[in-house]
Amino acid sequence: MFPVEHSACFLSVFSRGIFWEVLVSDPQDRELGMKRKITRRDFLNGVRITAGAAMLPPRLFGAFDQPAEKSANYYPPGLTGLRGSHPGSFDAAHSLRDGTFWDSAGKPEDTGELYDLIIVGGGISGLAAAHFYRKAVGERARILVLDNHDDFGGHAKRNEFRVGNAFRIGFGGTFSIESPAPYSSVAQGLVRELGIDVASYPQYVDKNLYRSLGLRPHIFFDKETFGADKLVVSPQTLRGSEAEDTTPEGAEVWKKFYADAPIAEQARRDLQRLYQEKKDYYPGLSSDEKKAKLARISYASFLKDVAAAHEDIVKMYQALPHPLFGVGIDAVAAQDAWGFNLPGFEGMKLDPAPGKGMNRDAIPNEEADKYFFHFPDGNASIARLLVRRLIPDAIPGQSARDVVTAKANYSKLDQSGSGVRIRLNSTAVRVKHLGDHASAKEVEVAYARGGKLYTAKAKSAILACWHVVIPYICDELPDQQKEALASAQKVPLLYTNVALRNWTSFQKMGANSVYAPGMYHTYVNLDLPVSIGGYECARKPEEAMVVHMMKTPCRPGRPARDQHRLGRAELFNTTFETMERKIREQLARTLGPGGFDPARDIAAITVNRWPHGYAYEYNSLFDSFWLEGGETPCSVARKPYGRIAIANADADAYAYTDSAMDQAYRAVGEIMKA
Repeated sequence: MFPVEHSACFLSVFSRGIFWEVLVSDPQDRELGMKRKITRRDFLNGVRITAGAAMLPPRLFGAFDQPAEKSANYYPPGLTGLRGSHPGSFDAAHSLRDGTFWDSAGKPEDTGELYDLIIVGGGISGLAAAHFYRKAVGERARILVLDNHDDFGGHAKRNEFRVGNAFRIGFGGTFSIESPAPYSSVAQGLVRELGIDVASYPQYVDKNLYRSLGLRPHIFFDKETFGADKLVVSPQTLRGSEAEDTTPEGAEVWKKFYADAPIAEQARRDLQRLYQEKKDYYPGLSSDEKKAKLARISYASFLKDVAAAHEDIVKMYQALPHPLFGVGIDAVAAQDAWGFNLPGFEGMKLDPAPGKGMNRDAIPNEEADKYFFHFPDGNASIARLLVRRLIPDAIPGQSARDVVTAKANYSKLDQSGSGVRIRLNSTAVRVKHLGDHASAKEVEVAYARGGKLYTAKAKSAILACWHVVIPYICDELPDQQKEALASAQKVPLLYTNVALRNWTSFQKMGANSVYAPGMYHTYVNLDLPVSIGGYECARKPEEAMVVHMMKTPCRPGRPARDQHRLGRAELFNTTFETMERKIREQLARTLGPGGFDPARDIAAITVNRWPHGYAYEYNSLFDSFWLEGGETPCSVARKPYGRIAIANADADAYAYTDSAMDQAYRAVGEIMKA
């Protein structure tokens, strides 16, 4: 491993943003390119700002008289460096959590604004709630959407890059229109209203591009975990991964894998046995009884203790479910592994019906598998289409195709006289009824913005923010409901986009994606080759490319919620400098034999840090109510209270866009009855 000591650094300010140059004496850091001037325009975390600080944009310090969004240069998708839950977006919320906010908040300033509805949270659920409410009430409805981030969309985040003459887009959060279960009629209806023709997706994606270049998914075995750094062709990918359409299994693929993988000889024999041997590990039990046992042990335990597989097999599969659950096979039930067609179950004689406590991700559904659409910016295009519906002047264009290249005009989001207003950089800190909740006619929302505190009023409010935040901003909720809300531990994530000047090293290594179970980022993927609405993907290895890297920080061996809590702390306490070094080191080790030079080939880095990422999905290993039946915490958490309703994917413990839409629809229906 390369050393990760902090190096001295200074800030220089240029007309287009902040550039950070690291003064390093470590030759390995120089080889990684840590001193190169790439744009790190939001890089504040971990750096002491001294000289030149007065020249920095005021919005970075949360102190301004004129809203930053009104500036002609305000354009969050073009920012690089540390994004996602960026510095400045969570300070007020953390102060509320710590019980210190109201010590110095002062008296709020009443804006005098009165709305029909205030929505806390400008993600897809909040934007969908605004859409559904206006459809129900009419065009004259007055709606205010508050969001703590500097951009709308929540986890549906857009990253833009310019590399030479090439324009590239990456997704910084929600990947696509997909779900393990079919979209509801409500969610499908909204997708159609936005002009998205899901069935037309094949005409925009070139599924044969990487295949035609001889590229296929690979596994990177690292020397710390497996004794050698080795990039090996992957014989199988997990359903739901970005590379799932590119992996034809076959005898030759397996033969090459067994020949090249740096695993013990016993591990090779065990893997062949797991895939080929039809052994029933629970003889004498019915299919339902077997599933019940599999639901109560992890897949790691099944491999080690039931199937007696070599430890190298466990290590190889450990991080495979990270993209879906944010934890490894130590915290994923063996029953779910069976649903994902992982090895070891060929002889178990399990009927195809899902067992009790099975995760929805692990239940195959042919209809759901076909309902898929990926925009170059992921579901940020859905957020942009919703904003276009709500505030047409903010997003030019007419179709779901031209929205991809449309440039958002952020100055139009919060205009007086507009029926719908979206107010960014605004953290809700208190939501309360004006009077008893059963008889009150109005709700007051206090929010922090630019170092000041304001209030606005509305007939109703929808809290489309993270459930863990709600108990801190809505103190009047019943204790049982607060407890249920607080149980919705978010899954921490890093979605990193690296703009490369070319991807010839991937071509030389024959890889379009890399699963790296022992590395900092466990997945590395070339961007899906989608061209739509005037946007053209990279087709030649000599062209600039966006590479997507994913990390879910976790602590194997602990309950899932504990792993998420510790992973969240890790993300908040890791500087961008450390993340950048890890990115450069991993790409160099993985692709170096193909000629990759991180100092030369990396043009820009955007790290989308989501300490509060996916909605937590229930797990048969740790949530007895999910396995044995009973009221779920999310059903208690989402109950309406007076004129306040609750949305977000947390409200169904289901980390998908259709859930965000469905819960928004339900919440609107509830406040219409209040």
